[in-house]
Amino acid sequence: MPSFFTAPASQRKRKRNDTAAPAAKKRSKIPTGARKPQKEIQLRASRDESISGSESEEEGRSPQGSGLEDGGDSSGTDHDGETGAERRLRLAERYLENIKEEVDEVGYDAADIDRDLIAERLKEDVAETKGRLYRRIASGYSFSSATYARFRADTHSTAAVATCPPYVYTVSKDMTLIKWEIPEPPSSPESDSTRKTATLNGTNSRKPAPSRRRPKRIACAKGNKNMVGDNTYQGHVDAILTVAASQDGRFVVTGGRDRRLIVWDAAELKPLRVFTQHRDSVTGVVFRRGTNQLYSSSKDRTIKLWSLNELAYVETLFGHQDEVTDIAALAQENCVSVGARDRTARLWKVVDETQLVFRGGGGEKKNKSLGTSFAEGSIDRVAMVDEEMFVTGSDNGSLSLWTIHKKKPIFTLPLAHGLDPPPPPEEASAEQEVPIEPLSAPQPRWITALTTIPYSDLILSGSWDGQIRVWKISDDKRRIEAVETVGRAAEQSAHSSSINGRIVDADIETPGGGATAPLHEEAKIPAVIPGIINGIAIIERGDRGKDGIYIVAAVGSEHRLGRWIKKKGKSGAVGFEVSRTPLLLKESNGEGGEHST
Repeated sequence: MPSFFTAPASQRKRKRNDTAAPAAKKRSKIPTGARKPQKEIQLRASRDESISGSESEEEGRSPQGSGLEDGGDSSGTDHDGETGAERRLRLAERYLENIKEEVDEVGYDAADIDRDLIAERLKEDVAETKGRLYRRIASGYSFSSATYARFRADTHSTAAVATCPPYVYTVSKDMTLIKWEIPEPPSSPESDSTRKTATLNGTNSRKPAPSRRRPKRIACAKGNKNMVGDNTYQGHVDAILTVAASQDGRFVVTGGRDRRLIVWDAAELKPLRVFTQHRDSVTGVVFRRGTNQLYSSSKDRTIKLWSLNELAYVETLFGHQDEVTDIAALAQENCVSVGARDRTARLWKVVDETQLVFRGGGGEKKNKSLGTSFAEGSIDRVAMVDEEMFVTGSDNGSLSLWTIHKKKPIFTLPLAHGLDPPPPPEEASAEQEVPIEPLSAPQPRWITALTTIPYSDLILSGSWDGQIRVWKISDDKRRIEAVETVGRAAEQSAHSSSINGRIVDADIETPGGGATAPLHEEAKIPAVIPGIINGIAIIERGDRGKDGIYIVAAVGSEHRLGRWIKKKGKSGAVGFEVSRTPLLLKESNGEGGEHST
């Protein structure tokens, strides 16, 4: 008898059960078309049975045992048998109830709710979560009629400004950090006129509230240049160039020419930690929106990440070929920086550890009237519009609009702040016989300050022409259009004109048109902000700016990064109170709301 190992394979196989084979053959003979309806009938019957069963259970359940009146909805046992669709519906209803409670707490009546405020809020939350532009607000404010007040401080040139409502933080080149408290927004124009009328009639003895109020100085911290060699000194020993404030109001961060990055307690301006990882001047700091994650840029051509919750250094990003002059960030874990004379803007994706490089060089078209072009030598400023769009400012006066899907700007606006007239011949020449004609051609004014309201179409820029210019992104998101200037009175229309969508002074040469006066003559319009605007910050009044906005400009007689340009002006800051336009204010209180897309 052969053994198990020598037996053929056919004899070693286990034989099938005789009872199972006929059953399998019988199942295979059933047509598929007949089997499918039977399955659907069984599913439909079970579904109807479960629905009827749940209804009968609810009918037979007593109100006392339901648990809804007793707050039993919070227990997890009541929702054990619900499906995924039922759970999503229940959570959506709870979310809508929470939004209704928030709206009721603000004080809106039923008419406001009927105007789909809840639906509008949902759309805005979704758009902000996805990082898209959804607010069209640039045309909703009266910028030209804004009232202003100066921040009184005996300091050198103010280099930067940061805001955390209701506080403003300014830094200057004499190593001074000052905390200010801005005033409450003024009352509406209707209430002011009513109060004035009542005062004239003798029914009210109170004086009308003043339309212009100055900020209040809260605290101050100043460095000491004599402590240069002391590594234990927790303060600046050279000029402060940048400042940022966290959104939760806990931290204020400053960086300066002394290569120090100092974290301050925002309440009392006491230093918490001094970082010295940068190898050159710190030129920019910015918080990631809604967090305490910090990005810093430096002349050492690096970007560094910091976690202020742990007061710790995280990592360094390399890639720029020249000093990094500015940096911007929003809610996602990305940041955008500009590299001065390498003429690039870089989007850093921190999680993916990658970067996108955008090449500059815009605004170099030849000027027909002057017969010359203004080459872009350095990209100095950057501000993010949303997570996919940002805007940059250059030393040739051009504003460029970028999208992360293209390596070149989708639109470039040249000479945004016009041309700077050349110096008089007697100042430009050292010869005894002074030439009659100017020795140099007019030069473009640099973009020295740039900011936006995140996720909106509003852009603000500054230079040394004494004005903050307001721009907006077109509806198709492919152009930058001029709106007006901040704080300019009605006489601007007599001295200015709009050419190719830009507001330009009539006494200064403009691209695409001739000058009405010699180029070396100064403009006859009085400047609201004499000096160089080194920084701009915005505070939205009320819920998303519905009570107006407050604009703060850091002004100095010198550029924040050097002394190449000196202009006459008083160092400090200027605050502008910008109100809503009367039509939009009436719509928000009556028959309309803010338009959002």
